[in-house]
Amino acid sequence: MKMIDLNCDMGEAFGNYTMPNDEKLMDYISSANIACGFHAGDPTVMQQTVALALKKGVAIGAHPGLPDLQGFGRREMKISPNEAYQLTLYQMGALSGFVKATGSKLHHVKAHGALYNMAAKDTALARAIVQAVYDFDPGLILYALAGSKMIDEAEKKGIVTASEVFADRSYQDDGLLTPRSADNALITNEEDAISQALGFALNQEVNSINGNRIAVKAETVCLHGDGEHAVAFAKLIAERLKKEGIAIKAPTI
Repeated sequence: MKMIDLNCDMGEAFGNYTMPNDEKLMDYISSANIACGFHAGDPTVMQQTVALALKKGVAIGAHPGLPDLQGFGRREMKISPNEAYQLTLYQMGALSGFVKATGSKLHHVKAHGALYNMAAKDTALARAIVQAVYDFDPGLILYALAGSKMIDEAEKKGIVTASEVFADRSYQDDGLLTPRSADNALITNEEDAISQALGFALNQEVNSINGNRIAVKAETVCLHGDGEHAVAFAKLIAERLKKEGIAIKAPTI
């Protein structure tokens, strides 16, 4: 049976306010990337989201981002490789504390936003993030953009990877995501997004913005949880995948 992971970024709130979709989304995903306080999240939200993931049987990952609350971690910052190492290590430690307190442990790490995109193309940043993961726990799985420098560096280090693809983002001919600044960066048509997700899972390929068919290693599909129809969309994708005989399951070592 074919398998694929559905992951979602979660815990991106503050204080006693929780993201309205998080609990419902947990019914359709297999792994959650929980914000660690730099781009979003705080101790209260981290504790609540970890508890929710454990209750729903969803694998827990740290989601470290740039220290930019106002920009939600989506604005590029000039950081050195050592700074990338430090902020990744710091945030993994923060979330891991809440996970460890429950008697469980972290499953994976996935960088957020601009940090994710920067490290996808910058070998030095990718190497620094990978080193932080390795030094913290070499048994963690690194989620990163399929075909990116992050995947390359993790494989060199011997860290298990999960090549990530996006159902609602368009792709360029080189297999990288279309920058968010572009008008055609997001796929807003629900059926188009579902079709793209099925293409990943069934055929390991995607259509680029220029109509070219591109081979891509797809092991985990990211679903964005902050849209107006996020829960309905996640439900539809999960149902369609299962209908095609594809199991939804978090990756394992």
